[in-house]
Amino acid sequence: MALLRPGSSPDAELLIEAGEYYLRPPIMSDFRPWAELRAESRRFLKPWEPLWPSDDLTKSGFRRRLRRYAKDRKDGKSLSFLLFHTRKDEILGGLTLSNVRRGVSQTATLGYWMGQRHSGKGHMSSAVAMILPFCFDVLNLHRIEAACIPSNTPSIRLLENAGFRREGYARNYLLINGTWQDHLLFACLAEDHASRAGKTSPSVEGILKEFL
Repeated sequence: MALLRPGSSPDAELLIEAGEYYLRPPIMSDFRPWAELRAESRRFLKPWEPLWPSDDLTKSGFRRRLRRYAKDRKDGKSLSFLLFHTRKDEILGGLTLSNVRRGVSQTATLGYWMGQRHSGKGHMSSAVAMILPFCFDVLNLHRIEAACIPSNTPSIRLLENAGFRREGYARNYLLINGTWQDHLLFACLAEDHASRAGKTSPSVEGILKEFL
């Protein structure tokens, strides 16, 4: 369920819940657990991410990150979330909807990361299943794109299981870990999502007005 929580921090007012998980934008009080999870997962994440700024895990770096997230959200360009386990109230990873295009496109790009100690347990599969109804039913997007390095087998499997279809191969597509890397291109359309037999989705209530 997606909710707008009255009276909460503007960066945390959006809450998407389903089953044992919830997604919400990061806030300053998330800094310590976020930084600890990212630091211990650095070697695990490094092959799949852009180079980290030298101050990425500092409080000032995190504060700058939040300012950028808030501006991008206000401008309708992107939305960033942290993924939490409801029972433990613990950060597991994060998702981002970036490059939001309106007009005749109605498209966004999905990215995600998972802390190493939480990987391989189905958490991100659940998170992607939560974010897709929000994309299509609340943000009224028509197409969600994703890309991954061809050797990233777990990410390929995650996207295909979530209903994404492989659409192409882009050479030197993104600068990852300091090197231009080829990527496989995937997409999930609103009609793909709607047609998945037996699919159960979290209900969506409320609207993120800046994005509509």
